[in-house]
Amino acid sequence: MTNVLGVARGLAGASVCLSLCACGLLPAHTPPPNDTPLPPAAAASSPADATYRLEVDAPRELRTLLATYLDLARFQGAAQADSITPAELNRLANAAPAQARSLLETEGYFSADVTVERATADDGVPLVRLHVTPGPRSTVTSLDVQPGAELQRKIDAGDKDAIALLKLINERWSLSPGEPFRQVAWNTAKNGALATMRSEGYPTATWSTTHAQVDARAHTVALSGQLESGPQFLIGELNIEGLQRYDRTVVSNLANLPPGTPYTEKRLLDFQDRLFKLGFFETVSVDIDPDPATAAATPVRVRVREQTLQQATTGFGYSDTTRFRVTLEHRHRRPFGWNGQVYNKVELGGNLRSWEGELISNPDPRGYRRLLATSLKREEAAGEISLNSRVRLGRSLDSERIERLVYGEWLTSELRRANGAEEDTRALSLNYNWVWRDLDSIVLPTKGMSSSLQTGAGYARSNYANSGPFARLYSRNTFYWPLGKSWYSQVRIEAGQVFADNQVGIPDPLLFRAGGDESVRGYPYRTLGPIRDGAVSSGRVLLTGSAEIAHPFTQRLPSLWWAAFVDAGNAADDWGALEPALGYGLGLRYRSPVGPLRLDLAYGQDLRKVRLHLSVGIAF
Repeated sequence: MTNVLGVARGLAGASVCLSLCACGLLPAHTPPPNDTPLPPAAAASSPADATYRLEVDAPRELRTLLATYLDLARFQGAAQADSITPAELNRLANAAPAQARSLLETEGYFSADVTVERATADDGVPLVRLHVTPGPRSTVTSLDVQPGAELQRKIDAGDKDAIALLKLINERWSLSPGEPFRQVAWNTAKNGALATMRSEGYPTATWSTTHAQVDARAHTVALSGQLESGPQFLIGELNIEGLQRYDRTVVSNLANLPPGTPYTEKRLLDFQDRLFKLGFFETVSVDIDPDPATAAATPVRVRVREQTLQQATTGFGYSDTTRFRVTLEHRHRRPFGWNGQVYNKVELGGNLRSWEGELISNPDPRGYRRLLATSLKREEAAGEISLNSRVRLGRSLDSERIERLVYGEWLTSELRRANGAEEDTRALSLNYNWVWRDLDSIVLPTKGMSSSLQTGAGYARSNYANSGPFARLYSRNTFYWPLGKSWYSQVRIEAGQVFADNQVGIPDPLLFRAGGDESVRGYPYRTLGPIRDGAVSSGRVLLTGSAEIAHPFTQRLPSLWWAAFVDAGNAADDWGALEPALGYGLGLRYRSPVGPLRLDLAYGQDLRKVRLHLSVGIAF
């Protein structure tokens, strides 16, 4: 990289070419907050035994800079200060104006006036006063980033990717015309442009020249530079390291990187994420060697460390849904040598007892996984007992942000109502589930959106109503917005409907109820719905919503938040009969590394009671 450093001073209208790669000479500095007191003309204090004292007369933000990096400030009070002779102090004082002007140039002040005054303090200690008049700060007036020969050749040929890349570099440029010039900002912008180029297929890209043309009299800076892209890298073969128990296809089927695919950092990170989500590996690393000699077919290096073949875990928890609960989980990652997994989970809670079993294949070359799943569940809510069993057969496909599941299901349900009635229903259906996430963090989101959509259609039979076809649609959407200054908001909208003749009996698990931690707080779990014979039952339509704001208690405890929320919603037999129940209250949030712990005190307006809700995790 060719860099030229010059400063225009003295003669009016003089302009010179300034290269600012000198950022390595100075560590980054951070001005104090506005409420941090500083002496009016002193940027540094020296201990009582110091051989001299320094006072800086300059604007607040520049005072901190000078008091941190001037030799006079650094040597004051240091171990070597006792050995500073009057002659050495004279040398430091004489050098201070030039040093100060160089420091001020890094902040965009190219016409600063700096003088030094010598005196003796009342206690007899030599006193050095530095007076600074910074003058106007220079601003960026123009920006001209030129691509190198390789990228320019593609742009001239109409290559859409190359044109889009140059546009992206300019859009992401962080020091735009009209902004104050700062050396750290200039270098950040250059490094950001290189990072963009390297992540988008040119890992050997570099700056051939960079210039900052300074007009000290006009207080302007014109920025320019030329990026040498180097060759575009294309994907070659996969080199896989660390496999012991599993077949190579476990990794290669998830690559989605056929030879000749243009290299981008995102493609490798997506591949790495897919491998990690597979659940077979403790660690996963995917990278390339940026050797220009192999750019036409650069090998992709995949390094993995395998999980144990079998894994068993035990968990304890509490929620408004299940009360206290114990969970037991077991996973076998290659049962009987088969390329797939077996998963079992048993959950024992005060209101819920269940078993889930799943047999799922490893991804095929298109990323699909076949599954066979079954479950048994006994659940008690609103004085009723529900016994449900499911068998599912289908396939799934997971990508970076989207999860898809298509399956056929056989469902049986026995509902023992509080009034003594027993309802038996069965349903055979074809279903499609879709989940999309665009979040800054899956575990602790503060910005973005998650959306879940469930659709299905089938045929139902029962012992208390007619048999017939039905369809079902359900959606749950959660939005996260930061509001500035550590304020955060969350909005949730949930809706569902079962489409069927009113005389057709639908299994209770396919119908809807509201109430509980993830629905309408202030009401017990599944206690909101249409009333039949004096008891709560499930409805064919559902609509709930929630709005919440949260803020950390203090900056010292950024993981502990308070929250205020309002929930509303209900389930009903049809939209005309839906009467939303309202709940609102205050809560605590502890944002642990494994997910948020939520404690809410909610008032259910219809019940006129306060209810405590405790839960862990996020529902998508």
